[in-house]
Amino acid sequence: MTQIHPFLPRLEHAFTISIDLSRPYWITPGARGDTRAAIFAAQGVIEGPRLQGRVVPMSGGDYPLSRPNGVIDFDARYLLEAEDGAIIYLENRGFRWARSPEIAEKMRRNEPVGFEDYYMRVTPRFDAPAGPHEWLSQHVFVGVAEKVPNANRIHYFVVM
Repeated sequence: MTQIHPFLPRLEHAFTISIDLSRPYWITPGARGDTRAAIFAAQGVIEGPRLQGRVVPMSGGDYPLSRPNGVIDFDARYLLEAEDGAIIYLENRGFRWARSPEIAEKMRRNEPVGFEDYYMRVTPRFDAPAGPHEWLSQHVFVGVAEKVPNANRIHYFVVM
């Protein structure tokens, strides 16, 4: 029988960000053997039990590094605007990789794939103003992302 570790963290869904992305700009071939891209946050919405609002259009984007082994190393930074007008800075770091070469090729062509066909997780950090959104700057989060054509949908869970 397996015992549950007494410090096993509990996750609570905080919100989901659905973000539309610009076309990618590629820096290839990279001098280190990998490929860098720039993909801007065109627009988006924030919906959930603990935060609602929008992505500030063109306030930043993702600068992913595509490794030769197919792993994408995310480095995304952009602004959120809460429903009450508060501006929040978001920094996402994470990884995406396909579970097969065939799925990787479909993702490269921006075609739909099943959630079970890839791994896409992020660890966000937030800079929020003092007040009702300050909790964002005081907790650890995990994001589970969905890749949809020309967009991402990231479900953020606060670690309790």
